Amino acid sequence: MKSSEVKATLSFSDGSPSIELPIYQGSAGPDVIDIRKLYGQTGKFTYDPGFLSTASCNSAITFIDGDKGELLYRGYPIEQLAVQCDYMETCYLILYGELPNAAQKQEFVRRVSQHTMVNEQMQFFLRGFRRDAHPMAVLTGLVGAMSAFYPDSINLHDVAQRDISAIRLIAKLPTLVAMAYKYNMGQPYMYPRNDLSYAGNFMRMMWATPCEEYVPNPVIERALDRIFILHADHEQNASTSTVRLCASSGTNPFAAIAAGVACLWGPAHGGANEACLNMLYEIEAAGGVARIGEFIAKVKDKNSSVRLMGFGHRVYKNYDPRAKLMRETCHEVLDALGLHNDPLFKLAMTLEKIALEDDYFIQRKLYPNVDFYSGIVQKAIGVPVSLFTAIFALARTVGWIAQLNEMIADPEYKIGRPRQLFTGSPARQVLPLAQRA
Repeated sequence: MKSSEVKATLSFSDGSPSIELPIYQGSAGPDVIDIRKLYGQTGKFTYDPGFLSTASCNSAITFIDGDKGELLYRGYPIEQLAVQCDYMETCYLILYGELPNAAQKQEFVRRVSQHTMVNEQMQFFLRGFRRDAHPMAVLTGLVGAMSAFYPDSINLHDVAQRDISAIRLIAKLPTLVAMAYKYNMGQPYMYPRNDLSYAGNFMRMMWATPCEEYVPNPVIERALDRIFILHADHEQNASTSTVRLCASSGTNPFAAIAAGVACLWGPAHGGANEACLNMLYEIEAAGGVARIGEFIAKVKDKNSSVRLMGFGHRVYKNYDPRAKLMRETCHEVLDALGLHNDPLFKLAMTLEKIALEDDYFIQRKLYPNVDFYSGIVQKAIGVPVSLFTAIFALARTVGWIAQLNEMIADPEYKIGRPRQLFTGSPARQVLPLAQRA
């Protein structure tokens, strides 16, 4: 970032002296006003609930222009990456800043493949959970436990240890997610197969059994790979900010990523696609396509509590570029599996058509988002709804690690310490028990 010649002047109506604040320009996006010395100079904090107008860091990884509907990983449009690259290339790009050449990709895939297995004792740790535990509860525990199983890579300030922990996390998350699924199903765990692609190996660990061979369907394999790419990073969202805040204390990488997994579990964040599918189930139970008009009327009613899940986005005020790509994949999967006439998917496509054509939704820019389509795709290929967010966490791990590495390497980084506007009681004295009213 570079300093602007223009300064921001903050003046006060009570006669206090004005102060000048530096303005910095990034390579894209809004300029930022540097308020780091504000408290020292004025004794005042800024107030910004949800950090909607606050840049918590400088970053060179991901850029979003919500008005244009633009998403860039290291400068590359998501539309190009999702079509021309696979997830391993995307991981390399996000971690190291450039797309790999053929030799670099081969070496990176080899390194990841070397670490796909997990310590056998993690099976015993997994057995401590109830069989019906939510996969995200299990995954949070398993990722956090990795610091106990891999103590040789927990020093956050050692570049080599951070690198090996990054490779381990990317390699082992599919194994851990598949183990959580198999445990819930009561099926034996399937060991990784390193001759398969990243997505193909995950599919085999999820759906193969020891009694017969499993060959990944290439359409589904590509759909999963695209889901991974589209969810790999998304700027300073809640879970990414959580990982950065957690790591700012100097904790180990596995603990920081576990914190990100826990944050992602929330229905307003990573659980949105699960909430979307649950909405479709409710509409289907109430009568399906025949009753969809009544549902839409409730959504439009300001006095109704009915919400339309899977539409609109906190950042994108235009069509989410990931949703456009996921829409194509969604229709490819439904065609390949012959599911376009399935009642649930027919309902979803009807809802999609209404949202793309109805003036109410167009004027409010409530377009289908990536959660709407990714939930439908995952349901179609056999992923249980409870596992949706775990797959999101699997894909987002590389983004979390890259953001963590970037923060630790930043010479200006400090332990996170937000301030507050205190509205409680001022200082008071404790009365003896007998004198209290």
